[in-house]
Amino acid sequence: MNILDKIVVRKKEEIAQRKAETSEESLRKSSLFERSTFSLSGELKKKQPAIIAEFKRKSPSKGIINAEADVMQTTTGYVKAGAAALSVLTDIDFFNGSDKNLRIARQHNNCPILRKDFTIDPYQITEAKALGADAILLIAAILSPEAVKQLASYARELGLEVLLEVHNAEELQQTALDDNIAPFLNVVGVNNRNLKTFEVSIQTSIDLAELMPESMVKISESGISNAENIRILTEHGYQGFLVGEYFMKQSDPAAACKAFIQQI
Repeated sequence: MNILDKIVVRKKEEIAQRKAETSEESLRKSSLFERSTFSLSGELKKKQPAIIAEFKRKSPSKGIINAEADVMQTTTGYVKAGAAALSVLTDIDFFNGSDKNLRIARQHNNCPILRKDFTIDPYQITEAKALGADAILLIAAILSPEAVKQLASYARELGLEVLLEVHNAEELQQTALDDNIAPFLNVVGVNNRNLKTFEVSIQTSIDLAELMPESMVKISESGISNAENIRILTEHGYQGFLVGEYFMKQSDPAAACKAFIQQI
């Protein structure tokens, strides 16, 4: 059982507990549920190259990255630095995230916010809307093509945009390039991390770019740490870049984000 399998097993337990504690009806009564959302894809098209700056305290591969950073100061600092959007981890067990972090980020920032979690159930999408997210993440590696379509369709019904993450050509072909699924997606993200070895290479993004139509809004994720990475990936058609660990491992993530954006 790889790390993704373990996460999904735990996520199913977590969702069952959440459903028992809070009904979907209650979630829909959230003051944030009816708010108009910001467009992640629209912002990525406007700001190029566009940085999606991530607030992430921990990861399964690196352990604790930054346990001290303040959510409000970091996320507002990201936006002031020129980030096009924010990504906030809400997975508790494997990433030390929380719903509270997303609520704080929403309260203090007027920009698209991606709820970064392992979405496998429509309930989580209702949660995301109630928390003030503008977009959700769907990971092709843990979902069947049918599930991707079902979840993406529901997200769009709620006014949320969908970022689909793929890791290889097979996942891309079965989901983002499927004519029955593509209309429900807003952004396609290529994760440069090998899920079996945890090795990271932007070559993954370069290889998959050749298979994606020019019209597709696409971002590259993981292993992006310098201006040269951005230059190369931009040449291959990427409009956005999700950067988390590189910023968060610094003592001042917002300052690191500012310096990075100035560099590119």
